[in-house]
Amino acid sequence: MLDYDKEAARYDASRGGEARAGTAAQAVLTLLPETLGRLLDIACGTGIVTLRLAGARPGLRVTGADLTPAMARMAAARLPGGVVRADGRRLPFHTGIADAVTTVWLLHLMDDPGDVAAVVAECARVLRPGGVYVTTVDKAASHDVGSDIDAVLASRPRRPAADTAATVTAHATRHGLLPAGHTSFRGVGQGRSPRATIDDLRRGWFTALPPGDPRTEEFATRLARLPDQDRPRADPSFSLRAYRKPPTG
Repeated sequence: MLDYDKEAARYDASRGGEARAGTAAQAVLTLLPETLGRLLDIACGTGIVTLRLAGARPGLRVTGADLTPAMARMAAARLPGGVVRADGRRLPFHTGIADAVTTVWLLHLMDDPGDVAAVVAECARVLRPGGVYVTTVDKAASHDVGSDIDAVLASRPRRPAADTAATVTAHATRHGLLPAGHTSFRGVGQGRSPRATIDDLRRGWFTALPPGDPRTEEFATRLARLPDQDRPRADPSFSLRAYRKPPTG
């Protein structure tokens, strides 16, 4: 996994910046009720999406949470007083406190499938009856856009995806959450170029190919032979799923 303390300073610029944040926030909002009181954005990162969610609905109170110190500091600068350091597997919030909970680009980072289950369980716990949980799913698959870069990387070793839609839905159902919609959004500015992909390989972006592994350099050599080294290929399309906790009574 990448060191997100080190990634924090370059995170926004390397992942589409404000344009991507805008498409992500708008997609999340389409899956949420118009009237909301409290939203928890778990693994909020730099807060670039969280800030847009906070300004989207009158009277909406948004709290961001992130485990990485550098990310949490950047988010707190965007939302003063609205960010806490927290582990998504053990949230420091009371049961039934939120009208909505979001985990955007979190579940795919979990190495242990049990951690995905723990995050979904915690998100279900802090939701009030009638509340909605929204999360990205199938993150790794979203980056396969059928480009020449994907063709080169097709044979790379991969770890099993812990955030498939079927897996997340099963966890959500186990904790009393019912499917409540889905949508997708474009990862604006995240189309890969060969040269940028080589850099990502060498700094550990592809988690089953650690920096220094001979296979990493083999793939880097093949990527370096592709044409248009600095031309980004197509942007990925990310998937969102929503789950609702049934009202009581």
